[in-house]
Amino acid sequence: SAPGKVLIAGGYLVLERPNPGLVLSTSARFYATVKPLHSISDGASKFWSFIDVRVSSPQMDSERSYKLLLRTCKLDMPSTKYTKDFVENAIEYGVATALAAANNRDAVYERLLQGLDIEIKGSNDFYSFRNELEARKLPLTAASLASLPQFHAITRNIETSDGTSPEVAKTGLGSSAAMTTAIVAGILEYLGVIQLGSGSVEYLDVVHAASQAAHGHAQGKIGSGFDVSAAVYGSQKYVRFSPGVLSPAMDPDNGKPKSLEKAMKSVLDMKNWNSQRSNFALPPMLFLVLGESGRGGSHTPSMVGAVNAWREKHPNAEACWRTLAKANENVEADLLRLKELHETDSEAYTLVLEACSSCAEAKWNGLKDSDKDVVSALLKIRQDFSIVRSLLRQMGEEAKVPLEPGPQSELLDETMELPGVLFAGVPGAGGWDAVFAITIGKNSRRKVEQRWSERSVLTLTVEEDPRGVCVEEKEPTVQDGTGLENQVASILLK
Repeated sequence: SAPGKVLIAGGYLVLERPNPGLVLSTSARFYATVKPLHSISDGASKFWSFIDVRVSSPQMDSERSYKLLLRTCKLDMPSTKYTKDFVENAIEYGVATALAAANNRDAVYERLLQGLDIEIKGSNDFYSFRNELEARKLPLTAASLASLPQFHAITRNIETSDGTSPEVAKTGLGSSAAMTTAIVAGILEYLGVIQLGSGSVEYLDVVHAASQAAHGHAQGKIGSGFDVSAAVYGSQKYVRFSPGVLSPAMDPDNGKPKSLEKAMKSVLDMKNWNSQRSNFALPPMLFLVLGESGRGGSHTPSMVGAVNAWREKHPNAEACWRTLAKANENVEADLLRLKELHETDSEAYTLVLEACSSCAEAKWNGLKDSDKDVVSALLKIRQDFSIVRSLLRQMGEEAKVPLEPGPQSELLDETMELPGVLFAGVPGAGGWDAVFAITIGKNSRRKVEQRWSERSVLTLTVEEDPRGVCVEEKEPTVQDGTGLENQVASILLK
């Protein structure tokens, strides 16, 4: 399984080296079950030219079957005009990586000849169930979301006027990156090329390189990669890689046999990777709250294009860009300072945060017996993140894109005034899709949820979870709506 993400600082800047982004991995995860499709005794031969692949998604009520050509590691598609999706790219790049990285190719072939049976599931928080909750006349709360069966059937946006198929309604947690990573890791683990349970960073690096290649090829461009990096390694401070490292995998065909496997051999040369990451997680007693505004309509590539155009033409753009980079650095330093204060005196830290969790920021300085260093650190985080928000609004106004739209600003300002809220903002590229808050203690989370519900913002059940990709040790259970637990299909690699 692999987690979704929330970028709390570094939006837009993270697209360029050496600007960092602060990204939190979440409790929302994608699960991939990988197992043999046939028995080895079914007459398979290592001289076969293809294998069978079946992919099922109960949430989508979907099952697809393919032939994968072993010579090229490519799925046999019905038409050359067909654009392969994230799932299909993950399968091709996963198999190519397995062959490129294998110490024992015969063992990999032996497993491949049994075919691949892949089942995919994603946590409900990746998808919007607002319409379903409203249809059931349930309040827009995390508790209402939690009442739905896990891995619930996915809803879609309203059908378009031009007759095209409506898109799946998502919440912006990086579902494509998490799904790609889970499938790639599942294939590599099943084929015996990696052992995630060993804790080896080298295995994670293989998953990361393959997942970045598959994800980039599926979306037709090389992005910053922070979403895939979070899916692999978990919460982190991230600096992107130079795009050229993935160039061999972006157009690997050239009509040559085994070109994808050859391309992945180049991509797997780790000395070519210059991405940087360091462990990062919220300090103790701070919690992530994420809300879905229900407005939708933000198109990240268009917003990035508008910001890039602004940088090229606006005379003040670079000064604003540099100031924002410094403000993001300050937020990171502030959060690290808070961790240091906890390590120095955890008892005093806990007492101060417990006190601050029950009142608004205006009263923090007046709390009795408060440790001034901790209070000062909390206030500085608020101040520095407010600067980040102000600069993002300035960028949006000058670039004529709603990075923090007016209604979102009003909601965030209200949220910042609630007891125990440290800061709040729009994640990632901003826009209408989502809002987040960092609260002190879980009681503050409930206050935020109540206020957001009053403003028709649906709080997701998701929380920060610093884990990256992993092999699950046990199968999850689901509630069927009657309160009874039912076993779902195995998420273990078989």
